[in-house]
Amino acid sequence: MRVLWCLVLLLLGGSVGASQIEVRFSPGQSHDDKRYTYYWELLEAALSATRASDGDFRMTPVGETMSPARATAEVASDGLINVIVRTADARLDKTLRPLRIPLDKGLTGYRLFLVNHDDQPDMDRVDSLADLRRHELGQGRGWVDVEILRSAGFNVVEGEGYDSLFMMLVARRFKLFPRGINEIQGELEAQRERCPSLAIERHLILYYPLPRYFYFARTEAGERLARRVEDGLQRLIRSGDFERRYRAYKKRVLGNLPLSGRRVFRIANPDLPPETPLNHAAYWDDLATELR
Repeated sequence: MRVLWCLVLLLLGGSVGASQIEVRFSPGQSHDDKRYTYYWELLEAALSATRASDGDFRMTPVGETMSPARATAEVASDGLINVIVRTADARLDKTLRPLRIPLDKGLTGYRLFLVNHDDQPDMDRVDSLADLRRHELGQGRGWVDVEILRSAGFNVVEGEGYDSLFMMLVARRFKLFPRGINEIQGELEAQRERCPSLAIERHLILYYPLPRYFYFARTEAGERLARRVEDGLQRLIRSGDFERRYRAYKKRVLGNLPLSGRRVFRIANPDLPPETPLNHAAYWDDLATELR
């Protein structure tokens, strides 16, 4: 009888283990890239919110850092990872399945600039979008921002590799490196030792709508995972936990950034898919208080 009972427990344990969903993700594009921690914590919260209805899960960070192109290919092929966080892109939608809930309420679309601090006097003279267009901007090769900026008349210099872009700025391969308002302080701190000449430009903001989503494979397994995460995020929104997490995140990443009184230049994002929930006001933050 004891042998039979042990066998039953073993079979039950195997069944439970087999039903556990594994979520595999790459922490960032380099070992110093800490931009995505909030999104992975939000994903874990969404999965936890659906544990009772959908079963247990395990989140597994892979050891490899990945470029956006590599990460997309891995998800599409159900390779090393099965979820990524990316800004909305109509072209990417043809390859992967987007979950159209802006994870940071559009905060990434507010762009501050990293500059060499000796160049700040040049930026003090920028009074118009036309003035801003006279300065070359740096971006990673294949980033969605490249075409957005070029369509708005900017000269964009592309670089290979996330970390190399900071060194290109130091070497003055371009004048400005636009970064999400939620990314720039952490990046400056991470690069301070390698790039002591860098600073955050003091007077300007460039804005274009740029929601960040979770993306999954366009497979049966990918669709199941996407639906579960969407259900979990909606539960977090209804309970108020999503907003609490977002406000804590915003407070942390904005820190002591001087935002009030900055000149805001707005441009269009022609790469936004028509399904983008622009009219869903609760999904977005306009930073009205911070920019006043």
